Amino acid sequence: MLVASSVIFLYYTIWTLVMPFVDKDHPLQDFFLHRKWAIRIPVILILLGSAVVGSFLGLVMIRSNRKKAAKAKAAAKKKN
Repeated sequence: MLVASSVIFLYYTIWTLVMPFVDKDHPLQDFFLHRKWAIRIPVILILLGSAVVGSFLGLVMIRSNRKKAAKAKAAAKKKN
C-alpha cells in the first residue's frame, strides 16, 4: 500500500509541477491526463469522501439516538 501511494504521489507531483513546463507536443505528455483533471480528480475525491464520512456519522448518530430512546422507554415501563 505504501508503494502504491508513493507512486501515485510521484505521478501527481510530476503531473502538476513539471508537465506545465514541457512542450504540448512532447511524447511525455501522452502519459498524463489533460491538465483540467488535476483539479477535478481531487475535488471529486474530497466530495465523495466527505459524503461517505457524513453518511457514516449520520447513521451512528441515528442508531445511538434509537438506543437511548429504547432505554428511556424501558425505564418508563419499569417505573409504571
